[in-house]
Amino acid sequence: MRLAEVVKDERRPRTFDPREIISTWSEKDLLHGKVVDAWVIIFRTRGCYWAQASGCSMCGYVNDVAREVSPEDLGHQLDAVLRTHAGQPLVKVYTSGNFFDDREVPLEARARILKELGGRCDKVIVETLSHLLRRDHLEHALEFVDELEVAFGLESSDDRILKYSVNKVWGLKEHAKAAALAREVGATVKTYLLVKPPFLTEAEAIEDAIRSGHDADPHSDTISFNPVNVQGRTLVDRLFRRGEYRPPWLWSVVEVLERTRDLKAHVKCHPTAGGKVRGAHNCGRCDRRVVDAIEEFSLGLRQDFADLDCDCRDVWRAYRETQPFLLTPADPLALLET
Repeated sequence: MRLAEVVKDERRPRTFDPREIISTWSEKDLLHGKVVDAWVIIFRTRGCYWAQASGCSMCGYVNDVAREVSPEDLGHQLDAVLRTHAGQPLVKVYTSGNFFDDREVPLEARARILKELGGRCDKVIVETLSHLLRRDHLEHALEFVDELEVAFGLESSDDRILKYSVNKVWGLKEHAKAAALAREVGATVKTYLLVKPPFLTEAEAIEDAIRSGHDADPHSDTISFNPVNVQGRTLVDRLFRRGEYRPPWLWSVVEVLERTRDLKAHVKCHPTAGGKVRGAHNCGRCDRRVVDAIEEFSLGLRQDFADLDCDCRDVWRAYRETQPFLLTPADPLALLET
């Protein structure tokens, strides 16, 4: 069975009200070098077209989309979420897909979203696949928004990892082209990179993330390292249930951040489910302390991780060194327990 078929085989369709947003909340982030409250909005759309056609191995967002969402439905979601704005100067707009895909977010709905959010916030961040970005999309968006940042999920700069691990076919070449277009028009660029996609050992994952960070640096204003978390009904979830995948150690994330401090782009990381078994985690005793340190680093509140340590760091080092000898990227600790 091909990777794309396995990815799609894990899904279980559900029904949602197309007039209800997926979620909204507030979190800390940086704006012009200062820590501010950021408004996060996840609109419910028909979802990423790539997820419907094939999909990425770690992405479960497709499980939260509605089959059809009209411009009127998106307008209803927007009206509801606008009532939750509490003065945050920065807004992050997610759609579980691509904001600049006309099939997912029609032009009239996109214009109203940008107008309403641009009138309330100093900066708006949106996501899209690199090959979908067009000049007219950006010029239209900047009619409503003072500061626009476009986020792209590059995931890795290694084409083999993209093809055989992530199940994605657009790489650094497409990313660089889209980033150049965004900057030319006046937007900034955020690049998402994965830490430990499936089928990589811990050591391979660390080196891939670091290498990808350096490759993406010339084409990025911000680089966000995303440790893979186990989302339901995904290929990664299947591997996790079989003991064949462990999310990255937090120590691995720390090493990636330490070894990319030389980048010109702002380097950050907000580990989803950090410290939990389905997210990046260590032994359980030090997890909260390490996650907090990663968040502080991302907000510019600390420069390094020299003050962090735990007995489990030796276990992590042994894990990295022994995993290749098992001739499998499976979780060595899970194998020992069976």
